[in-house]
Amino acid sequence: MTENKTLRIALGQFSVRESSEENQAVVRDLIDRAEAGGAELLVMPESVIAQKPGAPAWSRTHAEPLDGPFVTALREATKGRRVTVVCTVLARIPGETRCANDLLVVRDGKVLLTYQKLHLYDAFSGRESDNCLAGESVPELVDIGPFRCGFMTCYDIRFPELARALALKGATLLVVSAAWYRGPLKESHWDITLRSRALENTAFVAAVSECGAACIGSSKIVDPLGVVTAQCGASDQLLFADIEADAVTRARASLPVLENRRFAAPRLREPGEL
Repeated sequence: MTENKTLRIALGQFSVRESSEENQAVVRDLIDRAEAGGAELLVMPESVIAQKPGAPAWSRTHAEPLDGPFVTALREATKGRRVTVVCTVLARIPGETRCANDLLVVRDGKVLLTYQKLHLYDAFSGRESDNCLAGESVPELVDIGPFRCGFMTCYDIRFPELARALALKGATLLVVSAAWYRGPLKESHWDITLRSRALENTAFVAAVSECGAACIGSSKIVDPLGVVTAQCGASDQLLFADIEADAVTRARASLPVLENRRFAAPRLREPGEL
């Protein structure tokens, strides 16, 4: 029997609503439709429990523990399903006023990975650190179909060291959950940065941004040579795309940047270290 080397991805782009209950309904619908469409991976935006444009603290004040209603509903919705679901939630931390911005990988009712966002968006007019605490570790990889998947959250993609660290661990697909804010040149930054992370690591990138009043949407798949092969618009959309694991093998054979590099593998710097 020939091994299946194709992965069907569903990009579940939507405008996050103001309440957990509304977003639970959206997420359940996307999971149902992704499963029906044969997807093995569904990627959704960042901070999907609750968002309100113009109210940066809204997500923090509506955060829930990881065993709260939203994640419980998410886990229930995946039970008995083939599809692996990736999204990001703001999770309460016991004894802290700020939250964890946690990317979750969920399959068949189980949370396979929780990754606390390393790079908080303290840039342009944003101050994510007012509401969140940064993580302290590079996420582990998760196997989905024929791909080894590494994970990043939004602002993480502006830091090539994380993508390179994941590629050197063995990642062939980089999965991004984001809420990429609108602003001058921001759509260009999103496109250039995703394509760069793909090309410099000869890996696929599957990235989903929230859409709506505050965020750009434009979720996309980028191939290992930096070519956008599928892309959403600026409104709610579920987009399916098939990617081939052999494309990574071919790219790395013709463009062996991971082998040719002269720099050591990136590591997290110690406190106070430059």
